[in-house]
Parts: sequence; structure tokens; C-alpha cells
Amino acid sequence: MPEPQPAADRTYRDAIAELEVLLRRLETEQVDVDDLTASAERAAELIRFCKQRLRSAEASLDRVFDALDEEDEGTEE
Repeated sequence: MPEPQPAADRTYRDAIAELEVLLRRLETEQVDVDDLTASAERAAELIRFCKQRLRSAEASLDRVFDALDEEDEGTEE
């Protein structure tokens, strides 16, 4: 399994890739309870990170589109 990256260096793509590795490992290997618990906790952390990144991207896009709408409204007068 890849070494977890510090949160400051992690990208959405890296988090998704690590989630895919965790999932493949769970699907193809016999995993003991301790590893299962650690994997589930890591997956939850990565999912929270991805959700935060998606929310942030959505908010940024909303601001961009709002600015474009304001520019369009200004040219229609």
C-alpha cells in the first residue's frame, strides 16, 4: 500500500488512487480484522478529504459563474 501523504501535499487524484488501492486490496486479499479496521479508518479519512476538495471546487466554480453572470448583467444595460 502506498505511504500516506501529509495532508498539505495530498491531491484529490492521489487520494482517489489510494482509495482504489485500498479497495482492490480488500477485494483480492484476505484481510485480518486489525488491517480491516485500519483500512476502513484510512478510507474514511480519504473520503472526507475528497468531499472537502469537491465542495471547495464547487464553491470556486460558483464564484466564477456568479462573476460571469454579473459581467453579463452589466453589459445588458
